[in-house]
Amino acid sequence: MSNDKFIISGKEFRSRLLVGTGKYSSYSEMAEALEKSGSDIVTVAVRRVNLADRTKESLLDWIDTKKYFLLPNTAGCYTEQEAVRAARLGREAGLSNWVKLEVIGDKKTLFPDNIGLLKATETLVKEGFVVLPYTNDDIVMARRLIDVGAAAVMPLGAPIGSGLGIQNRPNMKIIREMISEVPLIIDAGVGTASDAAIAMELGADAVLMNTGIALAQKPAQMAEAMKFATRSGRLAYLSGRISRKLYATASSPVDGVVR
Repeated sequence: MSNDKFIISGKEFRSRLLVGTGKYSSYSEMAEALEKSGSDIVTVAVRRVNLADRTKESLLDWIDTKKYFLLPNTAGCYTEQEAVRAARLGREAGLSNWVKLEVIGDKKTLFPDNIGLLKATETLVKEGFVVLPYTNDDIVMARRLIDVGAAAVMPLGAPIGSGLGIQNRPNMKIIREMISEVPLIIDAGVGTASDAAIAMELGADAVLMNTGIALAQKPAQMAEAMKFATRSGRLAYLSGRISRKLYATASSPVDGVVR
C-alpha cells in the first residue's frame, strides 16, 4: 500500500482515520486516544477552544501541532452566517485556513442544512479556505459542493453520535462511483471497528469519528481498533472482494480429478 496515497487539497496524509476531540472524560484521556489512533488529522470545534485567554488550560495544550494537523470545525452552528463566522474566527486565531464545515439544520437529528451548507462552502472557498463539508449521503448535493470548490465530500454514515454504522450502503457506493475529483470521507455514525472497516470497504478514502472512540469504555483501546479497522478495510477494498453468489462453490474444485 506504499503507493496508495491519501491527499486532500494537495496535502498528503499518512492515516486515513480522522478523529475528533470532544466528549472525552479528560484531556489526558483524549491525548492517549489520539496517540493510539495513529491519526494525523485532528478536528477541534472552534467553539470549544479558548481563544480569548490563552493563560487558561485549553485542549490545544494537549495536542502537539507538530505531530497532528488541526482541522477546525464549525460544530454547533445552525446558520450559514454562524458557520462562516466560526471558520473566520478559527483562521484569525491561527488554527488553520482549513475547516470541517457543519451547518446543522435540525437540533434533534443534527442533520445538515444543505442549502446553508452550500452557500457557506461557496463563501469560504472564495475567501481562501480549504473546505470539507459535512453533508448527507446525496450524490446531487455532493456534486454541487464540488462545483463550488469543496476540497472533499463528507457524507454522514448515520446520525452524529448514534453509533449505528453505515445505514445507506447503496448511496455510498453511488457517491463513490460518481465522485473521483475529491476525497470521499465518511463522517458520523461509526460505533465500532467493523463500521469503520465497512466504510472503507465501500470505497471511502477516509473515515472521521469522535463519539465511537471517546465514549467507548476504553477510548484508547477503541482508537487503536479503529486504526487497524480503517487500514484493513482499505486493503480489502483495493484487493477486490469476491462476488456474492446464491449457491456454494467448492473451495477445492473436482474438475480433472481422477476418480
